[in-house]
Amino acid sequence: MELSKTYGKVFTMYLGPKRKVILADYDAIREAFLNCSEEFGNRPEIPLFKKIAEGHGIVFSNGETWKVMRRFALHNLRDFGMGKKLIEHKIQDELHFLIMYFGSHKGKPVDTSIILKHVSSNIICSILFGNRYEYDDSEFQYLLKLLDENVKLVGSSMIELYNCFPFLGFLIGAHRRVLQNIQEITNFFHKLFEKHALHLNVSHLTGFVDSFLLKQQQESQNPKPEFHKKNLLFSTLDIFSAGTETTSTTLCWGLLLMMKYPEVQRRVQAEINKVISLRRDPQAQDRKNMPYTEAVIHEIQRFANIVPMGVSRSVLADTKFRGYVIPEGTEVIPLFSSVFKDETQWETPHQFNPAHFLDATGNFVKRDCFIPFGLGRRVCIGESLAKMELFLIFVGLLQKFTFKPAPGIEPADLDLTAKVGFTLTPVPHLVCAVPQEEVHGS
Repeated sequence: MELSKTYGKVFTMYLGPKRKVILADYDAIREAFLNCSEEFGNRPEIPLFKKIAEGHGIVFSNGETWKVMRRFALHNLRDFGMGKKLIEHKIQDELHFLIMYFGSHKGKPVDTSIILKHVSSNIICSILFGNRYEYDDSEFQYLLKLLDENVKLVGSSMIELYNCFPFLGFLIGAHRRVLQNIQEITNFFHKLFEKHALHLNVSHLTGFVDSFLLKQQQESQNPKPEFHKKNLLFSTLDIFSAGTETTSTTLCWGLLLMMKYPEVQRRVQAEINKVISLRRDPQAQDRKNMPYTEAVIHEIQRFANIVPMGVSRSVLADTKFRGYVIPEGTEVIPLFSSVFKDETQWETPHQFNPAHFLDATGNFVKRDCFIPFGLGRRVCIGESLAKMELFLIFVGLLQKFTFKPAPGIEPADLDLTAKVGFTLTPVPHLVCAVPQEEVHGS
């Protein structure tokens, strides 16, 4: 951000021998990823991810593999409920388990980071495998801890050093921990794949994995099959990881910000009471009648800025862009921080302010520069699912509880500093979920 003040909105920097082009404002990112979507449509070759996935799956694949896997994933995510009433009911069911979890603590302090990961991963597991996992399932808890550790490590300076100088891997070591965690996660998924293959019923597919296994059978005679074991593994892992990490981290920020700004929390709860009441479950269709709540959720995403450097791209060939020529294969980083903290786009970019998404009469206002899910052909395939999850879970929790800091901590003292990893997460903190009847009773 500081360099862009000197060198402009499009500039080159080197990390070791690696040339990277930085796009440092909304117009530049939009022009590249929407107007020149084909040219900027590839993923760069990043040593750690190349070693992990070898170009398979969805997120870090290119060419025909990416086209086939993305198309298949989109089709099946929709088939198994994304954006439909079916997944809305599954989110509501998971919300009930989460409310019971918070209720069992009776307003006492609790760490929300792992439980919120469990919630969002259960929802994505219902699409992938057709089932959920209990919150006390030790094997699944361990899987989530491995995922959490990798998210932190992948954004660390040691991994960046490895990606710049992979030949120094024998000195660095951090990448070996990531690979070890991936192997354990892989073992977990392989057991599931074997179980699903053994009980595959073509007339009753339970989720994405069953659908992939069926496609694998159908394509068995294809001389260049894309539906093979490695694409099954890494497509499943991509959907699972993305569907778990970003939504849970956003919810974690949301509850922290409600504790930090209790007046915002009270306004959201007043709107919930007016539109939904305390009795029935929130529904996706309530969004249109809850402009303030919708503005708050959008502002949580903007302020938290959980993927500050986006997910980088690379250019397919030598590409002319804004008077420069970007050489083929160059990594291009869309600096989302430059969009979400842009003083020309937001009235108070460094403050949490739901008014950014409201007009003078209190109606919700869409902002073109609100791009947490990316832009163009690589936009997040789970966007509609994430939006529904954020709304239903955030509203469902505030409908039942008021969130307060641990005893002895004032809202003003809460730390909004982010921990740096592949995503920006809140520093460790405790949350007290006080039942609404106790709040009103007092």
